[in-house]
Amino acid sequence: MIRIGILGDIGSGKSFVAKSFGYPVFNADNEVAKIYKKSRVCFLKLKKLLPKYIKTFPTDKTELTNAILSNKNNIKKIIKIVHPLIRKKMNLFLLKNKKRKLVILDIPLLLENKIKNTNMILVFVDAKKVDISKRLLKRKGFNSKILKRFKEIQLPLDYKKRKSHYIIQNFYTKKIVRKNVKTILKKILK
Repeated sequence: MIRIGILGDIGSGKSFVAKSFGYPVFNADNEVAKIYKKSRVCFLKLKKLLPKYIKTFPTDKTELTNAILSNKNNIKKIIKIVHPLIRKKMNLFLLKNKKRKLVILDIPLLLENKIKNTNMILVFVDAKKVDISKRLLKRKGFNSKILKRFKEIQLPLDYKKRKSHYIIQNFYTKKIVRKNVKTILKKILK
């Protein structure tokens, strides 16, 4: 099974590019949202670690936001609880799709959390800052202070770009981006 890891800035269009490959996608952001909604175990661990902030089940995003904004170390505490749960879900996804030729991993902290294995092909989604800003402003509940905290724990974009096997420029129409994905896919599968 070929694993493709999607890298890029927050709001660069990683999820769109991941879906454009036409293969099963593990979307870590969606899985985190499910964990916050359904996992009482996660909630209890968060509540124990951050009792001043986490009070409501399903885990309330406002409470998480307040915890992150009040202390920049809280984001690392939250990640330590959530990341192992995401890794388990990812492993189940990989097991479920083990007979597939290819899978896509859309995981924002792929390199930071050392999820990349030696055989993984990395694709960097490059986008203009102006386009990223427009996309982020359209997101429900967008908070620039939270964005800043997440950027603080991420590796530099130029490092991620250098580590990537392919770069997709998301400066154009969706049609052109899909065409570029198709080109990369042909190279990977040959």
